[in-house]
Amino acid sequence: MVSDAGLLPWYERMRAEVPRADVFDVHTHIGSNDPDGFRCTRTELVESLEHLDASAFVFPMHEPDGYSAANDMVAAEAAASGGRLFGFCRLDPHDAPLAEARRCLANGARGIKLHPRAEGFNLDHPALQDVFILADENRVPILCHAGRGIPALGRHAVEVCSRHPGLRLILAHAGISDLSWIWREAPAHPNLFFDTAWWSPSDVQALFALVPPGQILMASDAPYGTPAFGATMAIRHGLQVGLSPDAVRGVLGAQARRLAEREDPLDLGPAPGIESLSRDPLLERVYSFLLSAIGQMFAGVEPKETLALAELACDVGEGDPRAPLYAAIMSLLDARADYDPTGDGRPSR
Repeated sequence: MVSDAGLLPWYERMRAEVPRADVFDVHTHIGSNDPDGFRCTRTELVESLEHLDASAFVFPMHEPDGYSAANDMVAAEAAASGGRLFGFCRLDPHDAPLAEARRCLANGARGIKLHPRAEGFNLDHPALQDVFILADENRVPILCHAGRGIPALGRHAVEVCSRHPGLRLILAHAGISDLSWIWREAPAHPNLFFDTAWWSPSDVQALFALVPPGQILMASDAPYGTPAFGATMAIRHGLQVGLSPDAVRGVLGAQARRLAEREDPLDLGPAPGIESLSRDPLLERVYSFLLSAIGQMFAGVEPKETLALAELACDVGEGDPRAPLYAAIMSLLDARADYDPTGDGRPSR
């Protein structure tokens, strides 16, 4: 994992703005078999949490050979963590997910992790419907990867939360796949949560401005990020949009602690709103991705993934007063694809 030594003084300065905060990271991993090459042990994760006196939800990294053994490993490591780690089981809907969920919950799992992109499914997968009922009945959280490339994820998430009010569904990575519109649905679905494990400040700032603070949960995505960085950014973004210290404490960990204990979530008030920022956070998201794509093109890097994020950021819905502007941006993105069908990404100059 990346060292937090240089960041900790910054974290301590921000932490002073919200004294008595209980820090709880809702998105961490341990494992050694992920094809992307990342690794993390319990010792490494616990050490990063100890810097903050923090706790965390933890689940397996991607396991190409299945999750039963990995889920047992996470359960054992959580039990050996001195109370810092709360183990989740990871499910693949193609591999008897209900039986595995029941087995793991009986073995002490505190929640469920789903990764639609890695395992190739949508939330409307038939094998998941009984899993959602089980999570509803047991009031356990489900954390779902919510990056790009997952068709209809947001729509399915809203439907799941409507059908299962006892289920607590956490969309990871600020819900970026659907953040441009799903923030409007959040107040009517208090069991829909969003974690802050994402790299783009524009996206996280939009999340804090548009979603009620009681539905935002601090996260790092460790080992891809670190708890100190995630907590520092959560405090800074929360204070920047005008959240009260109590609301920021809720984001940092008080709400996650309640989810871990299967208690009712806190109501921390409404979202600050677009007017809490000097610039429109939805347009800022589009600008940020387009600017990143331009930098990639001049470096000779194909910006396909960044432009895909820009397209998602433009999907604000017809009810948005600036919908014609977003449609115009989309038409330019479509034209780029027509003009450069090879997608080599490097401009002529």
